[in-house]
Amino acid sequence: MEYFVAVVEESSFTRAAELLHVTQPALSHQIKALEKSVGGDLLERLPRGVRLTPMGRAFLPHAQLAVRSAARAQRAARASAGAQGGELHIAAVHSVAVGVLPDVFARWRRDHPGVGLVLHEYASTEALEEELERGAADLAVGPRPRRWDGPVIEVGDEEIALIVPFDDPLAGRSSVRLEELADHNWVRCAMEPLVDGVPFLDLVCGRAGFAPRTALRTEHTSTAVRMAAAGVGVVAAPSHVVRGGIGEDCVVLPVDPPWKRALAVFSRVELTGAAAAFAELLRGSAPYGGKGVSPVRPNADRDCEAPVVR
Repeated sequence: MEYFVAVVEESSFTRAAELLHVTQPALSHQIKALEKSVGGDLLERLPRGVRLTPMGRAFLPHAQLAVRSAARAQRAARASAGAQGGELHIAAVHSVAVGVLPDVFARWRRDHPGVGLVLHEYASTEALEEELERGAADLAVGPRPRRWDGPVIEVGDEEIALIVPFDDPLAGRSSVRLEELADHNWVRCAMEPLVDGVPFLDLVCGRAGFAPRTALRTEHTSTAVRMAAAGVGVVAAPSHVVRGGIGEDCVVLPVDPPWKRALAVFSRVELTGAAAAFAELLRGSAPYGGKGVSPVRPNADRDCEAPVVR
């Protein structure tokens, strides 16, 4: 299965053989043996490259999961013993990777120097959950999934706040009500959550009596925050992103009433060993930045809590 996955990912027997450090005849022999065992051709050999057959397309996701699970089992065994070379693969949405995990990773490296960390970042919660289901990581950190069959451990709340530049008329306020932003432009992020199929900002602004005027759409939260700092428009984002130093020259305004959502660690299997230790470390690091969000200038000598939506 590992050989089959390598050939598909490289689209070439030659490149796959080089990657796997085997001869091309040996690789071809193993693929033929696999095809014989499943009862049909998995690959169509072309003059330049290969193409999956219908049987191969059906077989591929299961083979990928099996190969990843085998590698994860070996990593987990080494990591649980604190063995040198053990690795913990962690998946996270971009905003959490930027705003929450750096301090947690630094503490992990001090406490568990023998177990390495590999971070996989995703632009949306949907992509995060899909890739974890496919075995891309040992555990995920992000908003609590709505539907998940495996273990889910809540580790704290994040709060969604509004990001504005220093010269915005609202920058000096202790909090802001959403309807006060009806005449502002907005920067929207692809990571904006959906509530009952409706983008969160459209939903809450509609309830406040206006439609948000979108000036720009971005892929990542960190980019959106920088755009807000430059005055392109208001951004609704987790305050911990700004706390991480991305939002220089901007102000974090809490919303009245506050928007919050649960942050969780979740996995396909029960957390043991290094994975359980990481979840406990993350839970011990919450809440992320203090007792509540107040107007914060990122370079000020104080902590800032992460903005979240529930």
